[in-house]
Amino acid sequence: MKKLLGMTLDELKAVATEVGLPRFASKQMAEWIYGKRVRSIEAMTNLSLKGRKALSEHYEIGCSEPTDVQQSTDGTAKYLFPTEGGELVECVFIPDDDRATLCVSSQVGCRMGCKFCMTGRQGFGGNLSTTDILNQVYSVPGSERLTNIVFMGQGEPLDNLDAVLKATEILTAPYGWAWSPKRITVSTVGVKGVERFLRESECHLAISLHNPFPGERLAMMPAEKAFALEDLLQVLRQEDWSHQRRLSFEYIVFGGLNDSERHARELVRLLSPMECRVNLIRFHAIPDSPFKGAPEERMLWLRDYLTRHGVTTTIRASRGQDIFAACGLLHSKTAPSPLPLWGSASDRKPL
Repeated sequence: MKKLLGMTLDELKAVATEVGLPRFASKQMAEWIYGKRVRSIEAMTNLSLKGRKALSEHYEIGCSEPTDVQQSTDGTAKYLFPTEGGELVECVFIPDDDRATLCVSSQVGCRMGCKFCMTGRQGFGGNLSTTDILNQVYSVPGSERLTNIVFMGQGEPLDNLDAVLKATEILTAPYGWAWSPKRITVSTVGVKGVERFLRESECHLAISLHNPFPGERLAMMPAEKAFALEDLLQVLRQEDWSHQRRLSFEYIVFGGLNDSERHARELVRLLSPMECRVNLIRFHAIPDSPFKGAPEERMLWLRDYLTRHGVTTTIRASRGQDIFAACGLLHSKTAPSPLPLWGSASDRKPL
């Protein structure tokens, strides 16, 4: 069965014509799917009975419930979703007073191979469809509370750019969820899709930087070889960041590796000419990793140094670390693992 969730208005118009419905029925379908979030075609009660029957013969909404959830002591929840390809993928719901952020995935695993990331260790299991991406938003419990979405879950969003752009179009389109692009941030290690993303999307952009020196960055992040940091920064410098769109750099702070004054000075040199901010992130240890987190006092020093030298810098609060939902810890394989991921029923909470 074909999925309606993830279709644009033009695609819904084609569906309406195909099944013998008037073209204006596409707007009705979009309102039922994206406005009212129905879970069956039968619920589209302003479509004729004949039209609903014809639609149901070839189409379904395409939403699916999460199969598991893990709840953190800080209120963060990690959900496991099935995908159209028969794989599993994680997303993270992060409540914070009057805000609620959903960290969504764009791929099963990841092929970028960052040495400090559990998702990278999982390997690449395939791209998510637009349906898979939007289903995380559509079906996560508490979705009506969401104020922000970040594409910072499993996968490299710009390595699945067609599906991500289509998902953000539907999230921001009047016929879809009608969100402001300012509520959505897309994160990337820096691949050549950056140029196209900047042309075709108005969503915020976050760059996974982690080291300002190309050689050192390459040792941590193999993607540096395919799209060099200097080339990436050259693209970013050509963009006007003084308007509504925000540019940020994610920087995991590793003790003795990227937290020296030499690194701080280079970050200032590279970033101070741009309108941007830096988010410092605590490293969450993974098994058999040579990396270690920096002491808290070092993170505070780095934050203050960068801010004092003109680069607005904050330390991101870690959320969901006890359920392996924090940055770099997402990993949806059910096979045996050194981390208590989804392999033990004792880690799960009934839905």
